[in-house]
Formats: sequence, structure tokens, C-alpha cells
Amino acid sequence: MSALDFMSLSLREKIQILYREGTFMVAIRYYGYKVNLYLLNNYYVEVFYNHKLDKIEKIELLKTSHSRVKFYTDQISLPSNLF
Repeated sequence: MSALDFMSLSLREKIQILYREGTFMVAIRYYGYKVNLYLLNNYYVEVFYNHKLDKIEKIELLKTSHSRVKFYTDQISLPSNLF
């Protein structure tokens, strides 16, 4: 499944695909969220979980230009071809 196809799915479908096929990489705290990073096929996906509401609010493709990437690279090595 391509990243474009994945992003066209509903939130519920994205969760199911990540649970079955994704590989959990690392979790970070980012403002009010716990953000889990998953590897799915050849792309990275961020899952934003709101503790206060006890729900996943959004799932996005990792934007390598975002400053949040530093929090991941402090904990794990991401492929250099992402940047």
C-alpha cells in the first residue's frame, strides 16, 4: 500500500492497518500528545494520542522537515535518505 493510499483511508482503517502491518519504532511526548512513530512499508507514520481525551486524534505521514524529527533522532537512527 502506498503512502497516498494509506492517507486516503479513514482513521479507523489506518489504525487497523498499522496494528496489523506497521512496525512500532519509538514514542515521544509532544505538547499534549504521545506520538508513536511506525514504519509501514517504506514510509513513516505518526500517531497522535491525546491522553486527556483517551483517543487517537490524528495519523499523519512523518514530515522530515518538521522540528519534531529531532525528538525521534535523539532516540533512534532514521535512514539518511529521509532528509
